[in-house]
Amino acid sequence: MLDDYQRRAASFADWDSLGTGVDVVFFYERIEPAAVADTLAEFDVLVLMRERSAFRRPLLERLPRLRLLVTTGMWNAAVDDAYLREAGVVYCGTGRPDTGPAPGVPSTAEVAWALILAVCKRVTTEDRAMRAGNWQLDLPVNLAGATLGLAGLGHLGSAMIGPARAFGMDVIAWSEHLTDERAAAVGARRVSKAGLLSTADVLSIHLVLSERTRGLFQAADLAMMKPTAVLVNTSRGPIVDEDALVQALLAGTIAGAGLDVYDTEPLPAGHPLTTLDNAVLLPHLGYVSEAGFRQMYGQVVDDIAAFLAGSPIRTIGPARPG
Repeated sequence: MLDDYQRRAASFADWDSLGTGVDVVFFYERIEPAAVADTLAEFDVLVLMRERSAFRRPLLERLPRLRLLVTTGMWNAAVDDAYLREAGVVYCGTGRPDTGPAPGVPSTAEVAWALILAVCKRVTTEDRAMRAGNWQLDLPVNLAGATLGLAGLGHLGSAMIGPARAFGMDVIAWSEHLTDERAAAVGARRVSKAGLLSTADVLSIHLVLSERTRGLFQAADLAMMKPTAVLVNTSRGPIVDEDALVQALLAGTIAGAGLDVYDTEPLPAGHPLTTLDNAVLLPHLGYVSEAGFRQMYGQVVDDIAAFLAGSPIRTIGPARPG
């Protein structure tokens, strides 16, 4: 079990149910890329927590004993599923619960709103200032009457609309295949990409990372935003050009950013984003919750048990198209 940062995997699922013939090892820290192959060479089964570590062909080719790879979620952009099929490695995931919403949806929406409020209400900035003996350095921004722009209007994007309405915000949305009917059905108004960028006071990103969405928001896109606007990303870091975002924040092209995801995770010490007062940073907590982890780890154990019994479940097919 890799990247168990919060040290919860052991207690959130019944690993002993796999039997005495199965030895489970938990890795609490991220393994440095150069050491991954040697560290994992003797394992038959690997369990990945989302996309915390990448498993591309050059690495997978150095894991000859690997028979089963399980990822939390039913899609993982960091895994070379084509190689797994070629090599005959079984690839399984975890899905939505049988009833109720997936725990990751409300959790991610709550983190997105936490970031919006932290930036607009200057929570972290004024907290730091008070601890340094200062008082009321600048003005917070009201959300009432402002426009929330959603890039992506699936389960996560749609979950943002209720709180926005409660705050008195207008809601617009864009994605490549979004229709007027879909937007209206969930209480938003469809606009063009240019309209999204130029109109939104808060731009919140809720798109799946793919070849089509990688680098979707470049310097020219950020330049179309209002200088008073805020960008929030709880989806995937590479959807936004990170260097361009840093420059926009430095130059004041946009007023601020709330980020939960990054090009490289964990975010390296000394990264330029960590030096910016107008950026609020979280360590990819969007999907992290006790309910979500209990569901995911429980299904991981089920996946492994089914594989050992010769009848794999929740197998993952080819990667999503870009």
